Amino acid sequence: MDFVSFKRGLKSTLKSEDTEGFFEIYVTRSSGYLWALFFKKLGVHPNVVTIISIILGMLAGYMFYFEDLRHGLLGIFLLIWANWYDCADGQLARMTGKKSLLGRVLDGFAGDLWFFSIYFFISLRLTDTWGIYIWLLAAFSGFICHSKQCALSDYYRNIHMFFQKGNANSEFDKSSKQIEKMKSLSWRNAWFEKLYLIFYIGYTKSQERLSPSLQKLLRGVENTWLSKGVDIPSDFRDEYRRNSKPLMKYTNILTFDTRAFVLFVSILVKEPWIFFIFEVTVLNILFFYMRCRHESFCKKMYKDFCLDKSL
Repeated sequence: MDFVSFKRGLKSTLKSEDTEGFFEIYVTRSSGYLWALFFKKLGVHPNVVTIISIILGMLAGYMFYFEDLRHGLLGIFLLIWANWYDCADGQLARMTGKKSLLGRVLDGFAGDLWFFSIYFFISLRLTDTWGIYIWLLAAFSGFICHSKQCALSDYYRNIHMFFQKGNANSEFDKSSKQIEKMKSLSWRNAWFEKLYLIFYIGYTKSQERLSPSLQKLLRGVENTWLSKGVDIPSDFRDEYRRNSKPLMKYTNILTFDTRAFVLFVSILVKEPWIFFIFEVTVLNILFFYMRCRHESFCKKMYKDFCLDKSL
């Protein structure tokens, strides 16, 4: 395969170039694409790749329990490897059309399981020095800061793709639609999907609570155009993209790459608590800045496009 073919194939597996940073596309996604091609040739199902990534990521967390450099480097390698596979499973699913509810569930939980293992073993490692305080710091860092940072970043990406490409090409889901879908299913015939939707509804509601001005804008779009069978005007889409695209770099920082880099540095200098402090301080500042800017332009767009004032 020549470089042009590789680049074309890689782009075909990306959700959107707007939402992917340079490092993510040309390092992480490129490596994932190579693995996806390899697994496609072997006929491996995307769900198998996801399960392997979960195992690798959780093993990485275990390696961080040990203080020596050898275990630290092994943990770093395992987490990078897990992230390659996390990219590969989605790319492989899009390449082969092998998408499933189980795959979506596994993919959604993969990163959470990695970081649960990381928080747990780092806390265990530092318990003798910090006592219960390291567990409290890890809980606040992970369950409060990390979860909100990643949830809102993921939501902003999906909304950006919704306005850029349309709902069919995004993963934007409304909690109200998911509730309707969940209620239409029976426990007897679709217990797994119903159970998944109960948890997923909670996740989507948390995203919506974090973005009230965006929700008002979305309701305006629905009432002004979509409910009347009218396409969203291109000038609205262009304006949203113009405002949203500069914020995509913050969604990238708040998801994996920057977070992982600081984790790796903290492991190598044998001060893993630095990672927790970074999430609580620097990433939280970026989170609130990103959210403030996004909410601000959503308010302005609602006013400028004269949407239904009764909302």
